[in-house]
Amino acid sequence: MNPYIPILGIAALAAVFIVVSVLLSINLGPMRWNRAKYDSYECGIQPTPQPVGGGRFPVKYYITAMLFIVFDIEIVFLYPWAVSFNRLPVFAILAMLLFILIVFIPYFYVLRRGGLDWD
Repeated sequence: MNPYIPILGIAALAAVFIVVSVLLSINLGPMRWNRAKYDSYECGIQPTPQPVGGGRFPVKYYITAMLFIVFDIEIVFLYPWAVSFNRLPVFAILAMLLFILIVFIPYFYVLRRGGLDWD
């Protein structure tokens, strides 16, 4: 239990800081309630009304998000592999090369189709 005492101390200090900050901001902050304070803010311009269906986003946003997730997952698998690279058998190296190839084939497909162009 001794190694966890500093971690628990930092967590307790962070919790105390959060509670004290919120209480101080409520008690010491200015109390000016007006309509502009509760309106949504869009880069200094008047907010536009929302369409009935909630609006549509281009598919490129979703493609970029999915690529981000795929490459994050790839990095999660590559870090432990890279740390123990010297102790791995040849099969593990070939398996990781196959994994990287499987991940990069869709990446090059999306790149060739222009899915990452932001025109």
